[in-house]
Amino acid sequence: MQQILRKKLLNKLLVLKDKNFIKVVTGVRRAGKSTLLLQFQELLKGKNPGVSLIYINMDLPEFRFLAENNWKEIYDYIQSLLRENETNYVFIDEVQNIPDFEKLLEGLYVTSYIDLYVTGSNAYLLSSELATILTGRAYEINVLPFSFAEYLEFTGKTENHDRAFANYMRTGGFPEAAGLVDAGESYVYEYLKTVFRNIYENDIQKRHKVYYETSYNEVVKFLVDSVGSRVSARNIAKVLTANGKKIDNKTVSKYIDTLVESYLFYKVNRYDIKGKQHLSTQEKYYLVDLGLRYALLGKELTTDTGHLLENVIYLELLRRNYQIWIGKTDNLEVDFVVRDKNGYTQYIQVAYTVKDRNTLERELAPFNKIPDFNERLLITMDYETGNHNGVKQINAIDWLLNSD
Repeated sequence: MQQILRKKLLNKLLVLKDKNFIKVVTGVRRAGKSTLLLQFQELLKGKNPGVSLIYINMDLPEFRFLAENNWKEIYDYIQSLLRENETNYVFIDEVQNIPDFEKLLEGLYVTSYIDLYVTGSNAYLLSSELATILTGRAYEINVLPFSFAEYLEFTGKTENHDRAFANYMRTGGFPEAAGLVDAGESYVYEYLKTVFRNIYENDIQKRHKVYYETSYNEVVKFLVDSVGSRVSARNIAKVLTANGKKIDNKTVSKYIDTLVESYLFYKVNRYDIKGKQHLSTQEKYYLVDLGLRYALLGKELTTDTGHLLENVIYLELLRRNYQIWIGKTDNLEVDFVVRDKNGYTQYIQVAYTVKDRNTLERELAPFNKIPDFNERLLITMDYETGNHNGVKQINAIDWLLNSD
């Protein structure tokens, strides 16, 4: 399969090279974590052809002999390959598949001439259960499917951005799915169904007991169908029970946690802008890739386009390393309150179109309730741009393609 360089992610790895952290590359399965590490190894070899690289991937046949070994035997195997008096770059793919992997990581971390890189498709890697081992020692690099800019580069569909973006909204940015676009969307969706099944079987079922798969799938579909909407476990349980699928809110909450843990969904909490406090209710969940929505639900692009665009914008904000909240000001909502690494705050509203005057006024109304003077941005698919009493309106495609 053709590849593109994930330049921003590779640059992060280059900045962190030889720093005293375990570089933990996380993200949903099939987003390109393994490819990223292989590309980084090629960069290291380009700088020094004789560099010591040790790479373990349990999914490859040549490493199957390690599959039944305990962590100490794998540790000893890696130690046997190390070169003395030079830095050894050690890469372990899907490290959570190794029993007691945290002991393996701790042993390798304290070896002074190892620079350690691991990938994982499950947030358990950085959960509280590992806090005593990894806190302060791990630096997380989260890998998402292709951004729209990467999708254009990968597919070469650069002549008509509007058409390409419509395709991107339907089929998403999983690298192998993007490679199937020209073969037809039915191939893309069949592939994405296998991706979801693989995630369910390897990252969810192996760590959590799911007694009723049908109920689990109903919760998945509910969340997929509700991207950009405020939800709660109690509300989901109430709706599903009313539809004849009895389930309690504790079970729903547990199921949602597993979906977030496997990076299928990202949870965003609410923030009271005036009160300057975090809120613990009515959070939102965004899907890691919109292609999964169409693969699992079969819905047309014309349904709920505003929330789908909001999902795309959220993922791009993640790629740009913002802290992100849903804003509340009085009884109105701001789609995103974001803060960059320098503490700079920005307020963002997302709407598919604001050509209708009433829609424009509705989208601008929350901004008028904000007492400070931080930047306000209205992102739409309209070609019209401009300024509405201090609110900058910008085209979504322009914003997505301008990472500055």
